[in-house]
Amino acid sequence: MKTVNQTVTTRYNTRPEKIVQFGEGNFLRAFADWMVDLANEQGVFEGSVVLCQPISSPVIWEKINKQEGIYTLVMRGVEDGKAQEKTRVITSVSRCLNLVNQYEELKKLARSADVQIVISNTTEAGIAYHAGDQLTDTPPASFPAKVTAFLYERYKAFGADPSKGLLFLPVELIDFNGTHLKELVLRYAREWNLEEEFIQWVDNDNHFTNTLVDRIVTGYPKDQIEQFRQKLGYEDEILVTSELFNLWVIEGKKEWAEKLPIHKTSAHVLWVDDVKPYKMRKVRILNGGHTSTVLAAFLAGHNIVLDFMSDPVFKTYLHTLLYKEVIPTLPLPKEELENFAAAVEERFSNPYIKHKLLDISLNSCAKFTARCLPSLLEYVKQNNTLPQLLTFSLAALIKFYQIEEENGLYFGRRNGEKYPVKDTPEVLAFFAKVWHTGSPAAIAHAVLSNTALWGQDLTLVAGLEAQVAYYLNEMLAKPMKEITAGLVK
Repeated sequence: MKTVNQTVTTRYNTRPEKIVQFGEGNFLRAFADWMVDLANEQGVFEGSVVLCQPISSPVIWEKINKQEGIYTLVMRGVEDGKAQEKTRVITSVSRCLNLVNQYEELKKLARSADVQIVISNTTEAGIAYHAGDQLTDTPPASFPAKVTAFLYERYKAFGADPSKGLLFLPVELIDFNGTHLKELVLRYAREWNLEEEFIQWVDNDNHFTNTLVDRIVTGYPKDQIEQFRQKLGYEDEILVTSELFNLWVIEGKKEWAEKLPIHKTSAHVLWVDDVKPYKMRKVRILNGGHTSTVLAAFLAGHNIVLDFMSDPVFKTYLHTLLYKEVIPTLPLPKEELENFAAAVEERFSNPYIKHKLLDISLNSCAKFTARCLPSLLEYVKQNNTLPQLLTFSLAALIKFYQIEEENGLYFGRRNGEKYPVKDTPEVLAFFAKVWHTGSPAAIAHAVLSNTALWGQDLTLVAGLEAQVAYYLNEMLAKPMKEITAGLVK
């Protein structure tokens, strides 16, 4: 059987290498490189991407180069209420460098007049300071130090020419990713005693954006690869799968977007003045929808997200919680929020993604504090009453953490069968102890007054302690689904 690059004709070798991408993994290839491919096809951009793998293993860089940068993206999900699968061969990647043994090639790219953009996904830990990195390292260990060295090589080639500054689009999942990257680049530049002219050029003529990205990428479909081979008619060792939904919110000046006008394609790209409301929207609706539903759904007998979305009781529960209790607390136009919530419900109903509820339950206390508690408190502030379903979800969390310790591990029970609960040792030990304190009222008081969990004393929220105690009492006496059904009927 032929390989994908023997089957598909690419034009990458006629396109200048305008983008340097730190990260060769599934996410960027199914997200940013797909968007660049669309822009090339639709005539709004003419450029290719050079991928950089920062570590020597696994050997994905060899597979990428073996296929001449060409690979298949299969996007699967629910659209307009129907399951759909869309396949696209991506030809925007020119090559992949292994920075361990091809660092000189990266320095050559720094000296290229064609390069205009840097994209990165070096994980949440990637934008961090690493003591001891030096300009003379080949390469420096940390990603920000690599960027500093890259920019200094460019500065030596072109001087402080403003037109040779780069656009940075980091997608690492931390707040203010571009701001933090720039701060660390300037820190290394000063530590290395580089010229003040270079520091000013970095500060003024290189543009570091803050971004928010959203797409579930399910990666290489190992268990289904033979089916894909037969369907596609070729071999592809780096095929990647994802959901259909995509969103890239970029905080920066509108004129910067013209360097990479992916917002002019069918991809969902927004250039905005402030990314924070969009991050809040994602955290409160998408992530908050997960956290406020999965624990009750699991205790009711469901195991994956698709299960509870196929259950009318929990589907209605999620819909009501989002539209009646979360959306009214958010500072974006109602129509925009409701459209996003509708997309979230479709994404949760994706038959191609088997997202386990126990996986989502990891560190649920911290997740509830970040994702759900702000909505609950804002609802109380606006309405001077408790949000029924968010309050219920807090009680469901406490019930989920009805745990016992066994050989250093912690387990709850669902219909008599053990399930593992994973959180920090302090949280697990607290809940194992608190469930021996007696009545639901005593448990509710102990949990809600624990400021280490919530960052504040939740017994001070009027009526919350009594209502949580009431729900806990119900949960100890009745099946979870029966209680949930009563709330949404």
